[in-house]
Amino acid sequence: MLLLVATLLGACKKEEYGDELVKSKDYYIAFKRASDNNYQYVVTTDSWTGYRTATTLTVRGGKVVGRSYVAELGQWADTAWVLPVVKEWVEDAGSLGTHEEGAALRNLDDVYEQARKEWLKKRDDAYVYFEAKNNGMISTAGYSNKNCADDCFVGIAIRSITRL
Repeated sequence: MLLLVATLLGACKKEEYGDELVKSKDYYIAFKRASDNNYQYVVTTDSWTGYRTATTLTVRGGKVVGRSYVAELGQWADTAWVLPVVKEWVEDAGSLGTHEEGAALRNLDDVYEQARKEWLKKRDDAYVYFEAKNNGMISTAGYSNKNCADDCFVGIAIRSITRL
């Protein structure tokens, strides 16, 4: 009886894409080992308005030691779509967290944990997304409420993960 109750409680908190997340984390663990836990990854956002951002996080020994940010706002110039930079900054180990914009100061261990605990939870009122297009590692994890029209994604989009 106790086993049945534990199984049912576990099912209530089940995340979507659980098996795929575990497989992706296995790829990450192998990458982490091969890179000595030194890497960079780029988190992106895109809006229907043409505004987009990229935050590059630098991780050494498993700790975030640098973060850079660039924001662009797409617009028409004559007959071409252009993306001028509207904001840009760089933080080093001594200035981490001094800007409000940009992706959170997380290493990929933290990203996988947040994906498991929050972003990939099964939700009746939301669409849940997961992709692992960075050589098997996480590229998209999050959800969008079904009743939201624009810029509704809650989670993370990672354009690239590279070893240092």
